[in-house]
Amino acid sequence: MKTEQLYEGKAKKVFMTEDPEQLIVSYKDDATAFNGLKKGTIAGKGVINNRMSNLLMQLLEKAGVPTHFIEELSERETLVKRVSIVPLEVIIRNYSAGSFAKRYGVVEGIRFDEPTIEFSYKNDDLGDPLMNSYHALALKLATKEEIETIKRYAFLVNETLSKFWLECGVILIDFKLEFGRLSDGTIVLADEISPDTCRLWDEKTHEKLDKDRFRRDMGGVEDAYSEVMKRLMENI
Repeated sequence: MKTEQLYEGKAKKVFMTEDPEQLIVSYKDDATAFNGLKKGTIAGKGVINNRMSNLLMQLLEKAGVPTHFIEELSERETLVKRVSIVPLEVIIRNYSAGSFAKRYGVVEGIRFDEPTIEFSYKNDDLGDPLMNSYHALALKLATKEEIETIKRYAFLVNETLSKFWLECGVILIDFKLEFGRLSDGTIVLADEISPDTCRLWDEKTHEKLDKDRFRRDMGGVEDAYSEVMKRLMENI
């Protein structure tokens, strides 16, 4: 089924299949931070991110968010619908953390009255700069209708996953999403949902259970990923 390699990114490889509308995504253990300036390996990360993404994508499908997920093929590989990625990274924040806290000079862990949404231009050469919807329209990255659809889906993802993670004793602090267009133009959720793309804190201790442990040299990265996967499997 797998044919030639189409692409290799920081965390995944993508392969073509005999069906031009379907691709195979293979998850790696490679880890990067700060737009690739920091590199390393998190043992077993690819297996966890693959399984977690697939389970959460199926959960979101049931909640009304269309995704690129088709079928999990192995512990590291998944069959997905081929999409053209919309070059907008979508960040939903429920609490202050990371670049938000640094940018606005506030402490981490402030709970917002309402979730916030940010866009960044998906462009490694430019450092993924922040942008608003008017910039996206000016650059023709997406139409007004597509942006509204993406925003609606993003907030539904947040509502669904915040509730689910709380059942696991985990707070969903913030997360990044990517969306893509199918061949007929339909917008679907793509990429992954994992400790690489979400900030996940223990509800009681606020211990970090995500990639921040790698970014900040906190240690215990593999244990954190395993712990959050364990909680997911107990509650899915």
